[in-house]
Amino acid sequence: MELILWRHAEAEDGGDDLARALTERGHNQAARAAAWLKDALGKHRPRVVASQARRARQTAAAFATEVEIDARINPDAPARGYLEAAGWPRGGGTVVLVGHQPTLGDAASLALAGSELGWQIKKSAIWWLHYDEADGSVLLKAVYAP
Repeated sequence: MELILWRHAEAEDGGDDLARALTERGHNQAARAAAWLKDALGKHRPRVVASQARRARQTAAAFATEVEIDARINPDAPARGYLEAAGWPRGGGTVVLVGHQPTLGDAASLALAGSELGWQIKKSAIWWLHYDEADGSVLLKAVYAP
């Protein structure tokens, strides 16, 4: 299974947390990250899941027209919810989760190291994890840093 964790791009400050939109810079960040991801995936189109937050949905929309919305990856959701939303590690296929810090970093460390370690993932960064079912190993396959 391939799990791609993508932190939403730069968003406006304040207001209703779920309603915050991307800034102009955020739209540019999301477009660049989406271009990198499209190139890395080639013709393969994964399942894309975003939180209910507008900024996450806008970031995901830079990559895909079909985006599932899942409250399990909303701001302040538990890291385990991210992995459950993806079906990690045995869900098969490729899943892109567009979510939030600090939970995204905790989900990455939970998947890679087995515990929540408070790892930092920058805005619009992508971490690509691979689970090898044959031996149960997890590999950090790639990182895109804006």
